[in-house]
Amino acid sequence: MKSILSCLLAFALAGLLANTAEARDKRVQFDIASAIAAGEADGSLDGSVKFYFEGQATPRLFAEFGPANTNRKTNAVGKSEREACQWAMLGALVALQDAAKARGADAVVGLRSNFKREVFSSPTQYQCGAGRLMAGVALLGTYAKVADR
Repeated sequence: MKSILSCLLAFALAGLLANTAEARDKRVQFDIASAIAAGEADGSLDGSVKFYFEGQATPRLFAEFGPANTNRKTNAVGKSEREACQWAMLGALVALQDAAKARGADAVVGLRSNFKREVFSSPTQYQCGAGRLMAGVALLGTYAKVADR
């Protein structure tokens, strides 16, 4: 009886681990504008730095200040994919905002998602790696000073 119970427990644990590993690599896309609007509404994005994703109209650049790169994760337990991914996206945007200001930049241009080093480019959507336990957003672009500021 103990060996049957042990065997069932081992199969259940293996199934749980397999499902967790599978979910960890799930890639989903969400609206960039909604994430930025949420950050502006809650004050985490102060408007001092503009974000231009690849494919969006971008003002003329006065100067570039080097590559921008961030990777932010958040706890996804008890959150919907959208909620967890938006939280991770806001963390990534705040990190870019702070780094841009420290460099004297007022924009991050050419932004694209870079989850697990696989680039996803869209003028309207960002990509998020979503799982049961964690969600993550990785972005890369260029810090810049733009003409419309």
